[in-house]
Amino acid sequence: MKFILRLLLSALAVILLANILPGVDVNAFGSAVIVALVLSILNLLVKPILVVLTLPVTILTLGLFLLVINALIILLASSLVSGFQVDGFWYALLFSLLLSVLESILFAFLKEDSK
Repeated sequence: MKFILRLLLSALAVILLANILPGVDVNAFGSAVIVALVLSILNLLVKPILVVLTLPVTILTLGLFLLVINALIILLASSLVSGFQVDGFWYALLFSLLLSVLESILFAFLKEDSK
């Protein structure tokens, strides 16, 4: 149940950011739910592989290369989900940063409610 609630909150964050950022477009809430699910799967399966493969660059940049990996994950999700469009790397980077902040805020409220 908690996973579904987190997924719906992530979808809400995707919709909010798509309305704010001009380079990000989501067709419907259903597409946002699929985006949230695809991002969860990509972060679970693909991101650890990319982190290990790019470890030397990540160490040299003091972890800043992880932002690039996050943007690449967003672009990959954009190519996999038909109702989700990101217009380039910089929008993906900005979307990734804002999505992380917004999800942290939303999940903090979720954690407080469960106490």
